[in-house]
Amino acid sequence: MAYDEQLAERVHQLLKRRRGFSQRKMFGGICYMLHGHMCCGVTQNELMLRLGEKNALKALEEPFTREMDFTGKPLKSMIYVDQPGFDDEETLKYWVNQAVKFVQTLPPKT
Repeated sequence: MAYDEQLAERVHQLLKRRRGFSQRKMFGGICYMLHGHMCCGVTQNELMLRLGEKNALKALEEPFTREMDFTGKPLKSMIYVDQPGFDDEETLKYWVNQAVKFVQTLPPKT
C-alpha cells in the first residue's frame, strides 16, 4: 500500500466541498489541491501539510510532527504529522484547516 486509503478518505471528506478542490497522486501518495495549489496529502500513513515557513516552524513544536524531508533536503514550508497526531476527527480537521488557511493566502493559479 502506497498510502493509507482510510486516512485519505477522511481528508477527502473534509475538503471535497471546498471551491477549487482537486486531488492527484504525488509523492508516492495522494495530494489534495485547492485552486491549483498543493494543500495537504497522505503519504504512507502520515499526513502531509503545506503551512508556509512561519506556520510550519511553529507546528514543529507540536507532538508527532516533523519536517518534510522527501528529497533529502527539508522543505521549510511543509511538515509531516505521524498517525497519533490525528487519530480523532477533531485533530485531523484542525491540521487540515491549518493547511487550508495557508493556501487561501495564495493567489489562484490560472
